[in-house]
Amino acid sequence: MPLETRNLAGGYGDRPIVAAVNLSLQTGEWLSLLGANGSGKSTLLRLMSRILKPQTGVALLDGRDIHHLSPTVAAQKLALLPQQQTVPEGLTVYQLVSLGRSPHQPWWQWELDADGREQVEQALHWTEINHYRDRPVIELSGGERQRAFLALALAQDPKVLLLDEPTTFLDLHYQLQLLELLKRLNRQQGLSIITVLHDINLAARYSDRLALLRQGHLWGVGTPTEMLTPENLREVFDIDVTLMHTPVGLQICPLAAAQPSQPELTATSP
Repeated sequence: MPLETRNLAGGYGDRPIVAAVNLSLQTGEWLSLLGANGSGKSTLLRLMSRILKPQTGVALLDGRDIHHLSPTVAAQKLALLPQQQTVPEGLTVYQLVSLGRSPHQPWWQWELDADGREQVEQALHWTEINHYRDRPVIELSGGERQRAFLALALAQDPKVLLLDEPTTFLDLHYQLQLLELLKRLNRQQGLSIITVLHDINLAARYSDRLALLRQGHLWGVGTPTEMLTPENLREVFDIDVTLMHTPVGLQICPLAAAQPSQPELTATSP
């Protein structure tokens, strides 16, 4: 398994957010983390990507504790696309994407070698932004910028790609375009993917498995059909839904916010 957690727990300072999560990513799989706001999705992703140090447990990258690997070795195998990126002043798209080759060459080597140039060109091609290569990143639209940072991650030539809310701030056209691109890379290149997503229907449409989180605990993990039941969605999201079978697979239709059980009213004597 390229990425696995064992009793992984952690948070910020002394405040725990994620508790004892056991989860594994299969080779060539797309796994999505779902849960209500504050359920620990992004925190879990940061623990798995060595941004946060766990309070207990371990995250294993190719069987080795990711927090014991050097940043360079970890970056050769795993890439992270955060929810919000800092846009560098003055860098063109090509220069930005070229930064993804840093883990694969000595720190003193400024120019890309032949393999590096080929990987950058491939990343530009995959994300369909080759015609933006000489444009400053700061001038790109939200969707174009997201693809540029995805190309930066792909230029690392990772085996595992983690994405935290990759569709945030994108309109529906760019959401579908980005997720279709990821699906092609997942299927054609064997890229193993973990995404944090808010949209349950998009997660169900593109993911092989879903991991449901509730208050920092792993509620369950399985296929979309196994996880997206009215009972699970009521417990995890506090919503009532009906299920729909569509041309793109199982989808949900939210009906209402779930109401807490009310005690039965009984008649009283005057």
